[in-house]
Amino acid sequence: MAELPYAHGGPPLTGTLRTVPEDFFVDEDLGFAADGAGEHVFLRVEKRGANTDFVARELAKYAGIAPDAVSYAGLKDRHAVTRQTFSLHLAGKPDPDWRALQHEEFRVLDARRHSRKLKRGALKGNHFRIVLRGVAGDRGAVEVRIAAIVEQGVPNYFGEQRFGRGGANVERALRMFEGRRVQRHERSLLLSAARSHLFNAVLAARVEAGNWRTPLAGEVWMLAGTHSVFGPEPLGDELLRRFGDGDIGLTGPLWGKGALRSVEEVAQIESVVVAQYAPLAAGLEANGLNQERRALALRPGDFSVNWSTDRDLELAFSLPAGAYATTVLREICAWTAASVGAPTSEREGPETAV
Repeated sequence: MAELPYAHGGPPLTGTLRTVPEDFFVDEDLGFAADGAGEHVFLRVEKRGANTDFVARELAKYAGIAPDAVSYAGLKDRHAVTRQTFSLHLAGKPDPDWRALQHEEFRVLDARRHSRKLKRGALKGNHFRIVLRGVAGDRGAVEVRIAAIVEQGVPNYFGEQRFGRGGANVERALRMFEGRRVQRHERSLLLSAARSHLFNAVLAARVEAGNWRTPLAGEVWMLAGTHSVFGPEPLGDELLRRFGDGDIGLTGPLWGKGALRSVEEVAQIESVVVAQYAPLAAGLEANGLNQERRALALRPGDFSVNWSTDRDLELAFSLPAGAYATTVLREICAWTAASVGAPTSEREGPETAV
């Protein structure tokens, strides 16, 4: 992530991230509530210092069901305090006494029945509350920077969590494409890392050129608040008006087989960049992934700032599903990760949401 270009001139602050898990708080928003009846139980769970898969297995064990009978909308960071929903398939089974479930790494906040299983990607977004410790730099510049972020957004890069420790998953994906055998769950992670790397490279090229927020000939558009895309269409006053109003946004490629949807100038940019990573592109195509699109810009909502001390800065904001809080933070602060917050393979948003 440090090598990717910044959109707003580089971070004005330095500091430390994740001194304790409570410094990185994530609250998942499904966008809907359990309907109160059915074969599934929706559990609202708060976890601390635990990964999502581990909690799912522990819930399955307590309920006396198979691990694959537990699902969740998206992975959440291990080195954090997070609240998210798990669904357990309890057809013909009574609800266990969730109040009696005691675990040092998580607790059940609420339990409600629902008629359907919670699927991957079935969430609206996440709310974040993040504390940066030992902050130094120009405090006055922070207000200007955050105002620019709220108005213009930030490049919607995939965060470092997508790429594993030291970004090693991209190299591992290359070895997999060359014939190295991997486990089934590992294959998914490596395909995601390869695809994300190509997207970041295309977006970085447009940030570097200063046109990541400037419509060019041949754009594919995404409707705001959705993942629905349309186009390309000839640039005209109506498209530019809708773009200016925030009704639609620009997209970049999530690589796979099939024809690149963009045309003209945009297709030229995307093709030239991806050609530099031909083995990754070919591997994604050979593994059956289809061409898809992802928004180039990310605009956080409900942004608030609080200096709890002269050296401690608390930031709160909301992001849609599939977005990474670290892509917002990097435009504000060049942080050092405390030992509790070393990068993991987990994500702040689900892969299926992109």
